[in-house]
Amino acid sequence: MDFDLSTKYDMRVPRYTSYPTAPHFSDAVGPDTYRGWLGEMEAGTGLSLYSHIPFCDSMCWFCGCYTKIVKRYEPVRDYLDVLLDEIDLVADALPGRFTAHHMHWGGGSPTMLKGSDWMGIIERMRARFDVAPSAEIALELDPRTTTEGYVKAMAAAGVNRASIGVQDFDIEVQQAINRIQPFDVTERVVNWLRRHGIDHVNMDLMYGLPHQTTERVRREVELALILKPARVALFGYAHVPWMKSHQKMIDEASLPGTEDRFEQFLEASRMLAEAGYVAVGLDHFALPTDEMAIALKEGRLRRNFQGYTSDRAPVLLGFGASSIGNLPQGYVQNVLPLRDYSRAIGEKRLATGKGLELSAEDRLRSDVIERIMCELTVDLEAVAAHHGTTAGHFAADLEKIASLTEDGLCTLEGGRISVSEAGRPFVRLVAAAFDTYLTKGPGRHSKAV
Repeated sequence: MDFDLSTKYDMRVPRYTSYPTAPHFSDAVGPDTYRGWLGEMEAGTGLSLYSHIPFCDSMCWFCGCYTKIVKRYEPVRDYLDVLLDEIDLVADALPGRFTAHHMHWGGGSPTMLKGSDWMGIIERMRARFDVAPSAEIALELDPRTTTEGYVKAMAAAGVNRASIGVQDFDIEVQQAINRIQPFDVTERVVNWLRRHGIDHVNMDLMYGLPHQTTERVRREVELALILKPARVALFGYAHVPWMKSHQKMIDEASLPGTEDRFEQFLEASRMLAEAGYVAVGLDHFALPTDEMAIALKEGRLRRNFQGYTSDRAPVLLGFGASSIGNLPQGYVQNVLPLRDYSRAIGEKRLATGKGLELSAEDRLRSDVIERIMCELTVDLEAVAAHHGTTAGHFAADLEKIASLTEDGLCTLEGGRISVSEAGRPFVRLVAAAFDTYLTKGPGRHSKAV
């Protein structure tokens, strides 16, 4: 690998968990628009349901999520009551009952809920939606605040996949990001999950954190492999203190440089590949028997606001403050802060604060970008034909990848773009060539690698 390329392409571009991306949402889409979109849902449309739990008991300084620090349970309990009311409001706006094929709880930290809350949440979901027998019911888990009783309650409620935040096991790195989590704490929770039948365990690791070195990242991966996760998400730390003020607590002088960061990613990727994991898109790795690896092999891997997914549901309904939904007509995002969200639901109004209605051009480019991000290849002629146009539609966009092809990061042959293995870390730059919104706003994004 030519490390000079990491410096040459040290740019900031979106992560493309959607297209167009969230910075381009506006208040032109509000509660009435969302209600209309819900009412237009065709019978038999499959659903994915996401619920945001925006609470933690301490702030991790690397965090890029919307969350609120609380030391008492009462605000969490009050929020849960509002969330349940929102589920009813959204379900009432639908023209019938629909089937959920995927349910996911993120945060913040869903472990701020009590174990007894889980049965109530699942019961409300099942009361308002049909849940497919094969549905994946997943949540994000903070091992520092998890008990075995909590895991038992999750399992009893039907949870069958858990994503564990690790980041790094090194104590100096943990201190620098304000997240102390020894290996044995994580190991204990993984053992509890498997003991109670939650066998699908994902793990989040990071590179590019303060005080990380390639050797420390190597040790991070070695320890993670001991726990045999089904999936590993290898995220690069996105230092965006202009968006997340708590990141100002991180000493920028302690952050790895561009080449060091790149080397960390490559070493971690190499180790996971040698351990038998399949590389999925930009930054995920899965065991060959995991549904994500199977979806990649079968050409049905998707990308949404939770990252890469095997979920094929065409509609994502988001619940909770700041949550984002995706419908055929476009995107919707709930308001924040919490008081505005609670007020809207308390007044029996949908909590939509902004969104974006998709144009035909948006849908075309979304398909191209998703295929590049998921499969590292796209047949422009085939995608264009599906949308009633030709590959010539992208003539100006192809000029933007000329330097990438010259550097061997991707190829263009007969209308097909393919990202090389050397270009995998730069796949967001290939996708960005088809993003017509990059010059339409002041959005500031994370580094491409």
